[in-house]
Amino acid sequence: MNLIPVFDVDDPRISAFRDVKERDLTGRQGLFVAEGEVVLRVLTSPSSRCAPVAVLIAEKRLEALREVLERLPGDVPVHTAPQEVLDSIAGFHLHRGILALGRKPEPFALEAFLNSLPERAVVVGACGIGNHDNMGGLFRNAAAFGAAGLLLDSTCCDPFYRKAIRVSVGAVLRTPFVESATAAAMVEALEARGFEVLALTPSAVETLSELKPARRTAILLGSEGPGLPAEVIARCRPLGIRMSGGFDSLNVAATSAVALHHLTTAGAV
Repeated sequence: MNLIPVFDVDDPRISAFRDVKERDLTGRQGLFVAEGEVVLRVLTSPSSRCAPVAVLIAEKRLEALREVLERLPGDVPVHTAPQEVLDSIAGFHLHRGILALGRKPEPFALEAFLNSLPERAVVVGACGIGNHDNMGGLFRNAAAFGAAGLLLDSTCCDPFYRKAIRVSVGAVLRTPFVESATAAAMVEALEARGFEVLALTPSAVETLSELKPARRTAILLGSEGPGLPAEVIARCRPLGIRMSGGFDSLNVAATSAVALHHLTTAGAV
């Protein structure tokens, strides 16, 4: 383990960790910050698609995390600092006491990603998801229910935003996804490869519970409020989730969980 004690907030070796919240908003040129033990465990695991670059932890957490940190390559620095120094570096009280810097994986091309999928697969398409909590929830649910990956249109927020990674409990770091496709391009590419494309919308007549999933299925989810554009819904098979109490929709992350549970547990055609 490449241990480097840090006692000075202005130490240039930890500059990438300084003022975390402000730098979340400006980006890190191919890098991201991961927070907390659960996410660190994913980043250092064989399932991670991302490479660890550096770690900064409270010195009191070192022994408890030694087994995880020893999985890091020898050239990855592990900076340790007293809690008060760590808080000053981050710019807020970091009660989890753990930050890690990682490198994003090489992006997938839409066609190459879809061509790599098995004959039976479920894919999640996200359109206009701008809330980082919802984005993290989508990744967590996709991983939990065994989806092959996600397609994100160009209006979605960055899944590598620190809060999205944290909410996903690290699923962002290991789940394949494709960025910058338009919804129309998603539908066209999916249908060309034998996927039935479902549009989740409260306006649908057919309900999810009535669906017998195809062997290759994609679900498209829109932002809360506006939902999916009408022209996108028109190109897909619209489906709704039956509910009561005067409600017509769920939080988009909750919707994805309900839909993915049905698609991955109901027998495919």
